[in-house]
Amino acid sequence: MAVLRVVMDQVNDVVDADQAEAARSLMRGLAATAPPKCTVEAIVPGGGSEPVVDGADSVHRLVLARRELGAAWQLGVVAGIGGGMIHAPTLFAPLAKHDRANDYDQTVATVWDLRAWAAPEQLSRASVLWQRSMLKRAVKHADAVVVPTHAMAEQLAALGRFGDRVRVIPGAAPEGFAIPLDAGPRRTDLGAPARYVVATGTAETLAPVFAAAVDRDADAFVLDAPEGSAAAFAEAAAAAGLAAPRVHVLGQLDAPDRAALLAGALAFTAADPAPVWPWRLVEALGLGVPVIAAESGVHRDVLAEGGLLVAPDGFTDALRDAVGEGARRLSVLAADRSRAYSWHGSAERVWTLHAEL
Repeated sequence: MAVLRVVMDQVNDVVDADQAEAARSLMRGLAATAPPKCTVEAIVPGGGSEPVVDGADSVHRLVLARRELGAAWQLGVVAGIGGGMIHAPTLFAPLAKHDRANDYDQTVATVWDLRAWAAPEQLSRASVLWQRSMLKRAVKHADAVVVPTHAMAEQLAALGRFGDRVRVIPGAAPEGFAIPLDAGPRRTDLGAPARYVVATGTAETLAPVFAAAVDRDADAFVLDAPEGSAAAFAEAAAAAGLAAPRVHVLGQLDAPDRAALLAGALAFTAADPAPVWPWRLVEALGLGVPVIAAESGVHRDVLAEGGLLVAPDGFTDALRDAVGEGARRLSVLAADRSRAYSWHGSAERVWTLHAEL
């Protein structure tokens, strides 16, 4: 019997909510698509309450808590992990020397975000150092490294000698991500008016989006804003002519609130071209929301014909189209493109990857 061992490092301590949800969704997908005589085991850090991992046939609990485990794995100390087929849905992986040819051990890591190299100013110094260190270990010890887009695969190949070990397996929206029954009251609680756009990006990259909102007499909701960044977004909006009361800077919302807010938007705009999997863009596609994204390799891969790719000076014209004659067309294109992404499909590709290894 073959056992696929999946690292679930955020079972008790959630550090990145999107990557934690992705790991949970992938685990359930792996369980649902497991080949005959194959099972799935969760590898979880110690500490906290007794973990419950949906989809796992068994749980291998380690002694060290997540923080200590991350420090140990960064140094290549992976005692107590065991061998076999190990799949890490993030860079949090036991990357150390092993023998795939004779012992059939294999380790696969996943990279969702390359900002530590392309835009380190967007992350904390500790996060940048840890990610860079773990990628160096992946160059030496990973049997494969998974990235979600071909553009990111090309960029990753330039960061280390991976040869043919890079694989592309996209992510998807959270399982069950849908418009909640109380979407209206949720939008009211969030302060949403009748006309608004939802956006992601930095204060600098969102300046043309704010200008586009002014042109269409709409408010702008900024999702996933870093703590303490509200003033920078307000300043960028003011410079674009969007009054402070019409700029709503939000951190991470839970899935029902995100779905409610996205569903009522005139459009979703992804303004930052940084090489990171665009979680909100994929969610917007699934809800049939018109999508406008800054031209980039990642956005081109993910969006394809499902929305509008624009230069920084193209957001105003694109939003006019999304609000006007193109609204219905862009909604249909978005919903059609969303069918390319599912955790069931991603899980099948993970099983295939490990079978090939």
